[in-house]
Amino acid sequence: MHTVKLVLEYDGTDFVGWQVQPNGRSVQEAIERALGTLLGGTIRVVGSGRTDAGVHARGQVASFRTDRDLPLRAYVHGMNALLPKDVAVVSAELAPEGFDARRSASGKRYVYRISTKPVRSPLRRRTHWEIFQPLDRAAMREAAGHLLGEHDFSAFRASDCPARTTVRTLRALELREGDDEIVVVAEATAYLKHMVRNLVGTLVEVGLGKRAPGSMPALLASGDRRQAGRTAPPQGLALDEVFYEGR
Repeated sequence: MHTVKLVLEYDGTDFVGWQVQPNGRSVQEAIERALGTLLGGTIRVVGSGRTDAGVHARGQVASFRTDRDLPLRAYVHGMNALLPKDVAVVSAELAPEGFDARRSASGKRYVYRISTKPVRSPLRRRTHWEIFQPLDRAAMREAAGHLLGEHDFSAFRASDCPARTTVRTLRALELREGDDEIVVVAEATAYLKHMVRNLVGTLVEVGLGKRAPGSMPALLASGDRRQAGRTAPPQGLALDEVFYEGR
């Protein structure tokens, strides 16, 4: 038996999320079905983490165990011939003994895209949160600085978040800019449910002048989700990279 590590890219628009669910098509189901056809049998894959309905990925990682000895290119070209058009295998490699896509991860980077074009954009409707007005980028950057480091992020988690502890370490929260676009890049050891989308929703309120950049420490201390901003819509979010080996 050996472990195979896959890196996946997908457009999450028409998926109910990563995890297999009874109410619609999932990314995990698509991967497992293609693997079952390729390898001839039932294969269960482990993902680095769940992505919600509508959330995309450029670097989702999945792993599985198999006793079949196929060339690695079969997991790329062979699976891509079997997968639907909105999901693809980017790369495949043999992983060390004991590797698990979820448990072995040391961190993840997410990217969230915001469009500030004054009119709607058909090309961005699946990939951006369209705000339709300018944002105060300096204020958003100042607010983001207060959120870096180890904190209790209770104020930024979903009401149904199952995490036992709400302390997380946010290693990066950067704003990268274009003329009519803001890209929020978040990197952390681990996340709470909807954490990135809630952080972005709060930063957008800062950008709109609805809250002060300096209010972030008090918001963190409150631990009250009701005091933070709205949950940003899912289509702007993409899992960009999963880190391993202590990074």
